[in-house]
Amino acid sequence: MSDDPVAEFKGLLYFTDGSLAYAGRYSHDDSFATHTHSFVEIAVTLGGEGLHHSITGKDPLSRGDAILLRPGTWHGYEDCRDLRLFNCCFSSDLLTRELAWTQEDPILGYLLWTGPYSMQRRGILSAHLDEAQLQEALVHLEGLDELHERPIAKHRADVIGRLSLFLGHLARAVAGNDLVEPTGPTHPAVVQAMRLLEARVSHDWTLSDLAEALHLAPGYLVRLFKAETGLPPMAYLARQRVETAATLLLHTEDPIAHIGQQVGWTDQNYFARRFKAHFGLSPTVYRGRFAHNAVELARPGELRGHVVP
Repeated sequence: MSDDPVAEFKGLLYFTDGSLAYAGRYSHDDSFATHTHSFVEIAVTLGGEGLHHSITGKDPLSRGDAILLRPGTWHGYEDCRDLRLFNCCFSSDLLTRELAWTQEDPILGYLLWTGPYSMQRRGILSAHLDEAQLQEALVHLEGLDELHERPIAKHRADVIGRLSLFLGHLARAVAGNDLVEPTGPTHPAVVQAMRLLEARVSHDWTLSDLAEALHLAPGYLVRLFKAETGLPPMAYLARQRVETAATLLLHTEDPIAHIGQQVGWTDQNYFARRFKAHFGLSPTVYRGRFAHNAVELARPGELRGHVVP
């Protein structure tokens, strides 16, 4: 594609603009090494063949397959033969600010917040789009792709709007073919609990503290939270902590013990166990394997040397 907002520097690619969200076409032959990123990525398969490799295993891809990856999740592609993808990426800041309302939407809440964690998915949610669904998704992806040529200062609303249209379409497709009834958190107390935990991941939360902040009985909060998210509150907090830790491992040089403390786990051994339970790798191995080729959306005027899938 022309005017792609990525460039190469010493064998690595970086974003050259301050995109909040980005969509573009890519093709792979042979393999594309495992990598990770600090934003949400959605890959939609347009054609060709290949295997998607992640912590959940190796899965064959075909036209219409869509994969959503939460921040920090590692993945790659193997045995590719003209594998063509349309990738959509958007920042975690966008998710927690302008798109925070999606937590309160039943199907978008499931797509973006709880579905990737349910059923031991480890931050990955897959779906398949039939031809009609794929064609509609392409309309929104193409529209988002075209917007990168326009100044973000004048088209911020357009970018958010086009991204929202794509996410809504994908969420409806997931709702139609997932193994469980996709239902995101809609109870105000659950949404408030999620936002409290996300805003203060380093806080030494206890179930009693959280319940007191919400003026609920601890047992009732657990039942309510689990019914709407599929996880108890402290398990949800653990997911937020490992995602935050992954970003710090990739994009800072802070000691691993200090990163554990920053996300609320002062015991380095306990931090390492919880991190490995989610990503399948210890913090040390994760940093060593991915820090040199992690993807990060750049702020305006900055160049970030990272591989873009």
